[in-house]
Amino acid sequence: MRLLEDRRKARAFREFLYIVPFLAIVAIFSYYPLYGWFYAFFDYKPPFPITWDKFVGLKWFTTMVSNKVRINQLIEVLRNTFAISGLSLFFSWFPMVFAIFLNEIKFTKFKKFVQTVTTLPNFISWVLVYSLAYSVFSSTGAVNSVAMNLGLLQEPEIFLASSDHIWFKMWLWLTWKNAGWAAIMYIAAIAGIDEEMITAAKVDGASRMRIIWHITIPSLLPTYFVIIMLNLANFLSNGFEQFYVFQNAFNKDYIQVLDLYVYNLAMGSGGYSLSVAISMFKSVVSIILLCTANGVSKMVRGQGFI
Repeated sequence: MRLLEDRRKARAFREFLYIVPFLAIVAIFSYYPLYGWFYAFFDYKPPFPITWDKFVGLKWFTTMVSNKVRINQLIEVLRNTFAISGLSLFFSWFPMVFAIFLNEIKFTKFKKFVQTVTTLPNFISWVLVYSLAYSVFSSTGAVNSVAMNLGLLQEPEIFLASSDHIWFKMWLWLTWKNAGWAAIMYIAAIAGIDEEMITAAKVDGASRMRIIWHITIPSLLPTYFVIIMLNLANFLSNGFEQFYVFQNAFNKDYIQVLDLYVYNLAMGSGGYSLSVAISMFKSVVSIILLCTANGVSKMVRGQGFI
């Protein structure tokens, strides 16, 4: 018995060693940067080390709500953040539907072609995406050039420099870039559906749409709800690079989300300590949202995801 117990402990230790590199990566890239939170409690002035700066306690946290101009800026930024994240959450079903209809394509080569073409944009940086957008939609881009040559426009249409429907435009670019990649999880889930259920449905005379409605979609809902909960937990973190490259003087009031606001505050006006305080506030709210989403998942589905 003792020999069996020693073998079990040795095996458990070896299995633990398998995940040590991943734990190290998480510690280095996720927890070590939290050291920067100290800057929120000091009146930091670069390039001097933080030990030279004055400890101010919660000064920068109270500054967020003590200045009327700052409050209006935060309200404006939160409005943009909630609007863009809300659009992404509202249309979160799109990758699932895309995966379902992609799975229905019977011509294998065409199916693989579509999946490859829609997945590749995920690996393109937002700088290149903006370069593509500028080539197509700028005042001298392809769309305006063709439209003016055909007489459809008398003068170029300002697509990128306009704030009209900017939230929806950002969602469209994000969907174009990530839809194929997000659909991979649903494609994997579809591959795990019991083929006997589908065969039995076909024998009973069910059409393809009925199979999708009564078998495929219910089988994908658990995956969909987990992704929804995770997206809800990251509601305030809707990215930085996309909005940084697309921002300009004309759309800044509607495109500046919380992450971009923190960057502009630190790099533009030198408010490093205040920007760290706002980032801490965002992290705390995200943790609260994560716990709330997990609690809702336990009540609705009977199990959480953490």
